[in-house]
Amino acid sequence: MMCSICTILFFLAFFSLSHQQDPIFSDPQLQNQETQLLHHGRTYGIVEDQNQETPLLYLPNQRDQSQNELDIFESWCRRHGRTYGTVEEKEQRFRVFSDNLVFIREHNQRANSNYTVGLNAFADLTHHEFKIKRLGLCPSILRFSSSNFRSDQKKIDVPSSLDWRDKGAVTNVKDQGSCGACWAFSATGAIEGINKIVTGSLISLSEQEIIDCDTTYNSGCGGGLMDYAFKWVTKNHGIDTEKDYPYREVQGSCIKDKAERHVVTIDGHTDIPSNSEDLILQAVAKQPVSVGICGSERSFQLYSSGIFSGPCSTSLDHAVLIVGYGSKNGVDYWIVKNSWGTSWGMDGYMHMLRNSGDSQGVCGINMMPSYPTKSGANPPPSPPPGPVKCSLLTYCPSGNTCCCTWRFLGICLSWSCCDLDNAVCCKDGQYCCPQDYPVCNTATGYCLKGSGNWTEMDGLKRRQSFGGFRPWEAI
Repeated sequence: MMCSICTILFFLAFFSLSHQQDPIFSDPQLQNQETQLLHHGRTYGIVEDQNQETPLLYLPNQRDQSQNELDIFESWCRRHGRTYGTVEEKEQRFRVFSDNLVFIREHNQRANSNYTVGLNAFADLTHHEFKIKRLGLCPSILRFSSSNFRSDQKKIDVPSSLDWRDKGAVTNVKDQGSCGACWAFSATGAIEGINKIVTGSLISLSEQEIIDCDTTYNSGCGGGLMDYAFKWVTKNHGIDTEKDYPYREVQGSCIKDKAERHVVTIDGHTDIPSNSEDLILQAVAKQPVSVGICGSERSFQLYSSGIFSGPCSTSLDHAVLIVGYGSKNGVDYWIVKNSWGTSWGMDGYMHMLRNSGDSQGVCGINMMPSYPTKSGANPPPSPPPGPVKCSLLTYCPSGNTCCCTWRFLGICLSWSCCDLDNAVCCKDGQYCCPQDYPVCNTATGYCLKGSGNWTEMDGLKRRQSFGGFRPWEAI
């Protein structure tokens, strides 16, 4: 009897120790948290599914391995603030999470890998879901090739390593969310960098302005190219700040008065010849550079740390920003800023293999490099636009829309102000809707893209057209 007890205790200790050494976590703190969860004695009911041979959620004495994965999943949900609407949805997410967990363990156990993958914020997404939500480069669009690259440019002696973050030329990592506008984030990042280098001021710029207003060739959340973003900012004579024209994770109508606020300007842009890694290095030594890559691999989705070396194709579908370079243990790498938030990679950054021996570079990083050009100071601030005239004696602030709240015999006797540009005033005289959600549904209190069943459409909360507005919210 005593021998049996000793044997059981030995196996329990071995099981616990093996999981403490399991290299699947993006964060050592999370790893310690998961290890502690194994000893909390938590229990779960069994969720039966007639289509499954075994239950999804197991009691500890039935499936120790599955119970451990469930503990990890629950802790991951708390860490990332993840909640699910139904039990069925949570079950499905747990299945996806478990499958990604298997992939993570298998990858990190390989002795020849220079990078690790882990449980980042995308660990409950299938590979297919991830590609739909997070990519957005459109290399199929005919690339506008600038003609100002000079092949006879004198090469400079570049330092062995460089990080533009250390020089204050890189803004905080941003998050594009489910909008496929990576191209806009790469473009603004490059403009932010050259503006800091030339003027000494680091200013976070508006991706939303480019998404809303640069529509001749680019397609907002449907994808685009950095070249056309640079071209648009040049033609527009500048770009507004992130603070004044904030990101909304959806393409809307161009707010013209904000697009006319030229806080930061550029002179033009330069396309570096494709597959010329030495020229990219020369450019990065002078400023951050926009590049296209293939970011759709599963290992890219779950990347955690180290020098990413693939495998990946050269089918460009994502845009990022090179903000420096370096070497570790004789292996060269690029420092890459992504737009997926700080929970991905190394606080939102990645090291990608440099000097791989392939002219196209790892994931095609050498194929589509470009950067904005700037030589002088920004223009002085434009005078604020004047108020909007509603009637002879009534005005609304700039960027607002006048809405009639009381009409008599066809004459408006009372006005209110909607804090949206070119808004649609609802007939109830109390609310207004954005131009791209023009249908006022007075019964539900939402603005719709079209008439019909509002539950089947993207709707936005209507705004009161007087005083104390709350931001409209997506439903």
